[in-house]
Amino acid sequence: MEIRDLLLMCIEKNASDLHLTENEPPILRIDGRLLRTNLEILNKPDLKKMLYSVLSNSQKEIFERELELDFSLALPGLDRFRVNIHLQKGSVEGAFRRIPIEIPTVEKLGLPKIITDLARKPNGLVLVTGPTGMGKTTTLAAMIDLINSERECLVTCIEDPIEFIYTNKKSIIKQREVYADTHSFAQALRHALRQDPNVIVVGEMRDLETISTALTAAETGHLVLATLHTPDAPQTVSRIIDVFPPHQQQQVKLQLSDCLQGVVSQLLLPHASGKGRVLATEVMVATSSIRNLIREQQIEQIPTAMQTGLQYGMNTMDGCLKTLMQKGLITLDVAMSKIKNKEEFKQL
Repeated sequence: MEIRDLLLMCIEKNASDLHLTENEPPILRIDGRLLRTNLEILNKPDLKKMLYSVLSNSQKEIFERELELDFSLALPGLDRFRVNIHLQKGSVEGAFRRIPIEIPTVEKLGLPKIITDLARKPNGLVLVTGPTGMGKTTTLAAMIDLINSERECLVTCIEDPIEFIYTNKKSIIKQREVYADTHSFAQALRHALRQDPNVIVVGEMRDLETISTALTAAETGHLVLATLHTPDAPQTVSRIIDVFPPHQQQQVKLQLSDCLQGVVSQLLLPHASGKGRVLATEVMVATSSIRNLIREQQIEQIPTAMQTGLQYGMNTMDGCLKTLMQKGLITLDVAMSKIKNKEEFKQL
C-alpha cells in the first residue's frame, strides 16, 4: 500500500480527510463521518515506513526533534493535502486534510452575498470564524480569488501551512509559509506592513502579538482577512478584547470598533438526506450600532442588533438553522443540537 494510492482513493471518494493510525485500516472522513476502509490493517513498522516515504531528510529531523510536523503535500496535477504527522503511544501516525486544486467561488460554496461586499472593502478587518474543519480556509480562499479577479492589489498571505495555491490574475499574491518562509505569524505580519500590501491574509490569529498587529494593519488602510476558532460573532469580539491585559482593553475596544468590517461564523452540518453537508452561516456587519456596542462593551446586545439588521445582510446562526430546517436541508435534531436559544427556536 502506497500513500499515493490512499490519497487518490481519498480524492475519488470525495473524502475531506484521511487518517492513518496503528491497528486500524486507513480511515476516511466523508461528509463529516469516519468510515473504515476494507484495506489491510496497518502495523507500527509499516505505518512509519509509509509516512516517512513522503518526508524529506530535513522534515524527518524536525519531526524527530519536535515529535510533531505540519506540512503540505502536492500530488502533480491533483489536489493538495495539509498533513500532520504525530506520535500516538510511540507509533508514528498521520492525518491528511484534502485541499481541492480548484478554488470554489462564493456562489458555489453557498455563502451569503454579503461576503462579496466584505471582500470588496478597501480596508478594515474581516474575520471568518468557526470550529476546526468547518471550511474557514475555503471561505477565505473564495474571497481572495474574488479580489484576485477584480482588483489590482498586492495580497500577502501568511499561512501554516500553505493550502490553496493562487495564480496571479489582476492581483499579485504572495504566499508565505510559517516555519518555512518566516518564523511566526506575528513576525511575518510585522514585516508585511513594509512590503506595500493592499490586502493581508492571516491564516490564524493565535496570540496577542498577531491580533495586535492585525488590528494596527486594519487601522492603517489595509484590508485584513483572518480566521479565529470562535463559534459566533459576539464571542469573537469578546475573545479579541480579552486577549489583551486589562489596562489595554479600553484602547482595543476603540480600535476594534473603528476597524472591524464584519464577522462570518460558519458550521458544516450533515444534510437531511444523509449525503453531503450543508453550510450554515452567521453574519455580523459592523454598522454604527454594532460599533457602538463594541465601544461600550455591551456584547450581550449584539445578537439582538443582528436580528434587526437584516437589511444590512446580517443574520444569526439560529435564524439560518431555522431557514435550513424549513427548506428540509437539515433535520430538527441537527438544528436543535446547534441552537443557542432553544425556547425562542421552538416558538419560531
